[in-house]
Amino acid sequence: MGSAAYWDGEAATYDRKTALVERRLLSPARAWAAERVVGRTLEVAIGTGANLPYYAARPTSLTGVDLSAQMLAAASRRAAEVGVRIDLLQADVAALPFASGSFDTVLCTFSLCGVPDERVALREMGRVLAPGGRLVVADHVVSSAGAFRLLQRLLDATAPRDSGEHHRRRPVLVVPDAGLVVAEQEASRFRLVERFVAVRPPAPAAPRG
Repeated sequence: MGSAAYWDGEAATYDRKTALVERRLLSPARAWAAERVVGRTLEVAIGTGANLPYYAARPTSLTGVDLSAQMLAAASRRAAEVGVRIDLLQADVAALPFASGSFDTVLCTFSLCGVPDERVALREMGRVLAPGGRLVVADHVVSSAGAFRLLQRLLDATAPRDSGEHHRRRPVLVVPDAGLVVAEQEASRFRLVERFVAVRPPAPAAPRG
């Protein structure tokens, strides 16, 4: 997700800079993702809290983490504006400060594109899921259309180094490495945004006798 310093510097203007793409491309995926959260929920890389208006009363508890203190401050203000109760703390997705099996749902939107190693992030999010828990992800991914893939290649070459941004990943393909099973999967036109739910299989039943 890039450096904390980079995102601290982006926090004050991030929503304004992304307003157009938010309305046209990202917000439908946010609504889709928030509809699928249940129980004890962790949102990873919460940013300015753009998902918070979509949660309504679904989670029984909600925790949000982000690498950037300034992003967390923005998320706290938005939570107050929309009336969502949430615990916020600064943390790296590669080393989440929670015991294994702590959450029923982990949600991550438009952030795996910015972590140093998506496999590490997915394994760590899977670790904190309870057996039977679900990982809900939406992200911009490598497109199914050649013209967009060319644009994504150019974006990868010109993105600020500190942002850590990658435009040609596809997290759903490496979910099995985290011990999770994809249960639901959708994509926008030209696969600019992909969203999926992956489940941590229930623990095997103990043998009788």
